[in-house]
Amino acid sequence: MNSLFKKAVIGLAISAQLGLASCAPSAEDVHPSYVSPLQYQGYSCRQIRNEMMVVARHVSEASGTQDHHAGNDAAATAVGVVLFWPALFFLASKDDRAELARLKGEYDALEDAAVHKDCSVAKEIEAARKMEEERKAKDKAQQQQNQNQKYNER
Repeated sequence: MNSLFKKAVIGLAISAQLGLASCAPSAEDVHPSYVSPLQYQGYSCRQIRNEMMVVARHVSEASGTQDHHAGNDAAATAVGVVLFWPALFFLASKDDRAELARLKGEYDALEDAAVHKDCSVAKEIEAARKMEEERKAKDKAQQQQNQNQKYNER
C-alpha cells in the first residue's frame, strides 16, 4: 500500500510538471524574434512612425490574447492538479507566442530603423522609457518605505 501511495504521488508530480510546462506564457515573458531593420531602410520617418503605431496596436492585441490564454492555462492547471490530475495530459490551449514574438521583433526593427535615421520618434521612445524607469524606481522606493514603516510599527 505504501508503494502504491508513492507511485501515485510521483505520478501526480510528473503530471503537474507536464501541465505547467505546456502552459502558455504571459505576454511579458515572450521575447521578441529577430526581424531585420533593413526592410525599413527605404521608409521615411513619417512612414516608420505610422508603421510603429500599427505594429504597437497589434502587439497590444496579441498581448491581451496571450495573457488570456496564460490565465486560462494557469486556472486549468490548478483545477487539474487539485481535482483531476489526468486532465493535465489534455491541457492544450491556444498559444500565440510565435505571433507575439514576431510582432515584438518587428517593433524592435522599426525602432532600430528610427534610431538609424535619427527620427524624432526614437527620441520620444527613449524619453518615454526613461520616464517609465523613473516611475518604477519611485514605486519601488515607495514600497520599500511602506515595508519599513510596517516593520517599525511592530
